[in-house]
Amino acid sequence: MAEYNTIRRPSATATRGAVFDEGLRAYMNKVYSLMCVGMLVTAAAAWGLSELAIGPDGKASEFGRMLYQSPLKWVIMFLPLVMVFAFGAAMRRLSVQGATLLFYAFAVAMGASLSWIFLAYTSTSIVTTFVATAAGFAGLSLFGYTTRRDLSGMGRFLMIGLIGLLVVMIVNIFMQSPGLQFAISAVGVLIFAGLTAYDTQNIKNTYLEMAGSDADFIGKAAIMGALTLYLDFLNLFMFLLNFMGERE
Repeated sequence: MAEYNTIRRPSATATRGAVFDEGLRAYMNKVYSLMCVGMLVTAAAAWGLSELAIGPDGKASEFGRMLYQSPLKWVIMFLPLVMVFAFGAAMRRLSVQGATLLFYAFAVAMGASLSWIFLAYTSTSIVTTFVATAAGFAGLSLFGYTTRRDLSGMGRFLMIGLIGLLVVMIVNIFMQSPGLQFAISAVGVLIFAGLTAYDTQNIKNTYLEMAGSDADFIGKAAIMGALTLYLDFLNLFMFLLNFMGERE
């Protein structure tokens, strides 16, 4: 019979590690769940508004003309940008439930601003691009989560590239160059592919640094992580749509 002292029992360190792994897994599941629901809200809002924009005769309805041809279109276009900049400041004052509702309100606003794609591209090409984006995003995010390589240096480089890309995109609004638009789309795919891996690792590292924080703080951090990955996915999708989308 084995002596009592020879029976191995889990060490305190191993127990804490198991609990920590469970906490990290739950945290990342919450981030991905929020992101996915936000994406579904955006897709539903975009499709619904595009359907309302077309009348029974196949032409633009009164609602469609108001949505895309009146000054309201500028409000719809820039509202998501205003909301995403206000998100960080609002998070300090909101509860977790309030921040979650704000995230979904942002997803609706983004859906409204992107509703035009259902009128410009075929449904088949939109679905095909979405599936390709989802597959690529999953692989890149998994890499960012599992890799032991520090991606912080790559993140700084990508952020500089993103600023440069935004400048070029503004310039091309006036130039309307097809060749430059192709280059913008190609560079945009590469930048947001890299940011997907970097942001996933950063979200994971944020949780590691929050050990011992209260549930409210961790809940808000999960919402900010979901917003970050949501924007990575959406931008990756839009840039890929420029390559894969078939015009109506």
